[in-house]
Amino acid sequence: MNFGNDNKTALQAKFDAQKIAFGPIMFQAARSLQKMGILEIIKKQRNKGILISEIAKQLNIPVYGVKVLLEAGLSMEIVRVEENRYFLTKTGFFLLSDPLTQVNMNFVHDVNYEGFFDLDKSIENGKPEGLKVFGEWDTVYEGLSQLPEQVQKSWFEFDHYYSDTAFPEVLPIVFANKPKKLLDVGGNTGKWSIQCGKYDEDVQVTILDLPGQLEKAYVNIEANNLSDRVTGIPLNLLDHSVPFPTGYDIVWMSQFLDCFSQEDILELLKRAKNAIVEDGSVYILETYWDKQKYEASTYSLHATSLYFTCLANGCSQMYHSEDMLAIIDNAGLYVAEEIHDIGVSHTLYKCKIKA
Repeated sequence: MNFGNDNKTALQAKFDAQKIAFGPIMFQAARSLQKMGILEIIKKQRNKGILISEIAKQLNIPVYGVKVLLEAGLSMEIVRVEENRYFLTKTGFFLLSDPLTQVNMNFVHDVNYEGFFDLDKSIENGKPEGLKVFGEWDTVYEGLSQLPEQVQKSWFEFDHYYSDTAFPEVLPIVFANKPKKLLDVGGNTGKWSIQCGKYDEDVQVTILDLPGQLEKAYVNIEANNLSDRVTGIPLNLLDHSVPFPTGYDIVWMSQFLDCFSQEDILELLKRAKNAIVEDGSVYILETYWDKQKYEASTYSLHATSLYFTCLANGCSQMYHSEDMLAIIDNAGLYVAEEIHDIGVSHTLYKCKIKA
């Protein structure tokens, strides 16, 4: 496997090294430019630009503060300046207006920023040492329902943004053969299960997840009048001695297996295989960093892997597809169908039981 190159000049490489060295500071500067309304004011004056003093007056903040933030913005290429008048760049526009960028920035700031001081300890110990800034849990999933409100909000927005864009594309695929029973493993707040219930009025859906997550799911299920067909079973999914319920046409795992180590994924897939009927299917919807069309996607997935290392559980990541395919094979399954470029960056594997 080959990835990346080393074709930069020494000067370019040294400059990029400085971007990394000052990255955390510049991140906060970019966030302040957005959060304090500076970029929005500049955007409104897109044709003629605006002076620092005019921005300071409109926002009632010191000229000094606006000045240092905008000068940092120049180096980040968020803004440009002509004769002392500031204009928004394309990068600044995406920082201000792109939903994906906003979701990622909020996730980094609210969920990750403080905890990442202990990334090295997480690497050494194989534990999410950064999670201690929020509480004493073994994984973020155990404490998710107890995290501060803004942290929960940013976590769920990050999680749902990627899955929400994929679900409409995969529903016709999953329901092509009219499954009657579907098991949603790691169903979280019930978004997928609810969409399944609305898509097919005959399907029965069971969610497996931790009790705290199911409590949120039940509220959403009831609000959508689906309590008669969408139910849940509380389960510690990492207790591999407890089998999944059986007799399902489909086991569904969306953005789920990346939350676990390879050893745990193997056990989860074995339990999933035992949960389906003979001709049933295990569907795996994931983002693999080697299957991305754009460099930005690969970059984001590599960064997200470190979130798993430092905050989530200390042992999982956004996987290379070859890693997942090897585990699927070891679990006694094979990929009968694969579809790439679903939603933002997903791949769908339809797995069947090996003969």
